[in-house]
Amino acid sequence: MKVKNSTLTSLPYFEKWLILGVIMGVISGLAATVFYLLLLLFEDLFLFHLIGILYPRPIGEGGNPITFTFYPSNYYLIPVSIVIGGLVSGLIVYTFAPEAEGHGTDAAIKAYHYYQGKIRWVVVQVKIIASAITIGSGGSAGREGPTAQLSAGVGSVFADLLKLTSEDRRRMVAVGIGAGIGTIFKSPIGGALLASEILYRRDLEPEVIYPGLVASAIGYTIFGSIFGFTPIFGYYTGPFNPLRLPMYAVLGVVAGLLAIVYVKVFYGVHGFFKKLKINNYLKPMIGGITCKYHSFNSSRGYGSRLWMD
Repeated sequence: MKVKNSTLTSLPYFEKWLILGVIMGVISGLAATVFYLLLLLFEDLFLFHLIGILYPRPIGEGGNPITFTFYPSNYYLIPVSIVIGGLVSGLIVYTFAPEAEGHGTDAAIKAYHYYQGKIRWVVVQVKIIASAITIGSGGSAGREGPTAQLSAGVGSVFADLLKLTSEDRRRMVAVGIGAGIGTIFKSPIGGALLASEILYRRDLEPEVIYPGLVASAIGYTIFGSIFGFTPIFGYYTGPFNPLRLPMYAVLGVVAGLLAIVYVKVFYGVHGFFKKLKINNYLKPMIGGITCKYHSFNSSRGYGSRLWMD
């Protein structure tokens, strides 16, 4: 789709962001698809062939965790897989794009606030490969951060190609964050709302909600057309009981408090590793093997989900 900048910028808000939302939706759908396929490739290489082990996939990805039976295989090779994955990903990141370190969402938000939404193209390429290797080799990481930074990065590049203003580029990045997460988790409405609220602690960006809805819906459609539309954790088939609502409120409070603890611990460990006087290339390997060694001992080697965040 080639749109002249003069025509695009002169359009009213809803028309302009309908077009840009469609573009971001296609970007998010393709980014999530490519990342997911790479993730499956490296999982097959490291977990299934090197270690010879399986893990229960969620219902939305063709698995059935209820009937899954774990059979330990060459689980003593888990540390080897982690070391190789961490070392390779560290070499890739710190050689070509150091700003691609971390889970990804922070870097995209930082670009939105401090760099007018500019994300280098090389970051996108490095992030998709390094993250797939990290997670595929057994690293304790999630898909949401890499997918968010991928979509946001490609959105930033397209904003430059379309010669958009810095403000529109920033919005493209915000929409990309939400659409990427909404696509990979098959939750388009949640992704759209996330795009508007993840940028601030106590505020939101209302002008991002509309293009976020468009982009998340299209990204979800593309991803779901390939991998299915079943929700990640399946459908809830039980009857609705309003008496459970207070318990959901309690669960929300507990989850919120635990989230605060997790964030503080996460950034505490991150700061500790920043201060370590060792080569940056080795830090992902050391962090990965430390985490896995602790988890492995705690579970006595029988936790099939140890390496899935």
